[in-house]
Amino acid sequence: MKGHSSIYQYDRILTGLPREFNDRAIEVFKYQYLDNPLYRNFSDRFQKIPENITELKLIPFLPVSFFKTDEVKSGNFDPEIVFESSGTTGMVPARHFVRHTGLYRESFVKGFELFYGNISDFCVLGLLPAYLERTGSSLVYMVDEMIRLSGRKESGFYLYDYDKLYEILIKLEKNKQKTLLIGVSFALLDFAEKYSIQLSNTIVMETGGMKGRREEITRVELHNLLKKKLGVSTIHSEYGMTELLSQAYSIGEGIYKPVPWMKALVRDEDDPLSIHNSGIGILNIIDLANRDSCSFIATDDVVRLYKNGSFEVLGRMDNSDIRGCSLLVV
Repeated sequence: MKGHSSIYQYDRILTGLPREFNDRAIEVFKYQYLDNPLYRNFSDRFQKIPENITELKLIPFLPVSFFKTDEVKSGNFDPEIVFESSGTTGMVPARHFVRHTGLYRESFVKGFELFYGNISDFCVLGLLPAYLERTGSSLVYMVDEMIRLSGRKESGFYLYDYDKLYEILIKLEKNKQKTLLIGVSFALLDFAEKYSIQLSNTIVMETGGMKGRREEITRVELHNLLKKKLGVSTIHSEYGMTELLSQAYSIGEGIYKPVPWMKALVRDEDDPLSIHNSGIGILNIIDLANRDSCSFIATDDVVRLYKNGSFEVLGRMDNSDIRGCSLLVV
């Protein structure tokens, strides 16, 4: 297994699933156990060694907090980029050391196109002011690449230029151009409160998070306000975090479906080793695109996991930091 990750086969990591998902996940666990000393030490504490792992529920999930305190790396490499989480003043940011940006790009491009079709068909408008005001945002990296792939002159980040954004949306609607308006919750609300508009050809996608800019409201309240002011029947959502290289998407009602190389499980709050395929619990994520960090992440999000693999975010565990990209409590 040593040195295996130096040979990148994106098609093997991101295709051929879900039939082979379990086998590939166990294979990745064995690799990361060998080449990630931090994860190996964590696994050993629970007597979780490769010889004893025969199913996904036996794999140990690394608490997401380790990305704040340690370098979570599988293998010895110099990262192409280090993504860093947002947060309020005084919080310790999470850091994700990304060996190959190409794998991240392949993951989010394939993931988006599985749900929505070719990015080149869209005009992409980014409304992510808080993220553009700092460096190292994986969300900005993703949207910036989507803007580039869109290839349309109107595509771009609009920061606080709501007047210009309104003019562009009017023009795009007149031309019946498919459009993605993706934004952080507080910025979408700020825009919607200033302008009412009837959007017929635009997907409005929120990435969550008020970031201390506004009073927190529930997802239902947020979506109802945006639907009323922007004239859309559905608000879409993206579930992602600094510690993951893949996303889950909701096309409405706050029900997220992961990409095929990503799987959601739930753990009991009072017994983190008790893992289930459905029910209410704390979200565990398997992200096979996290080949060079850790693919098995124990998040702090409380979810309802459905038998078909989709999930709904209900809130966050007590005493956990409020994540900049976290979704609102239902």
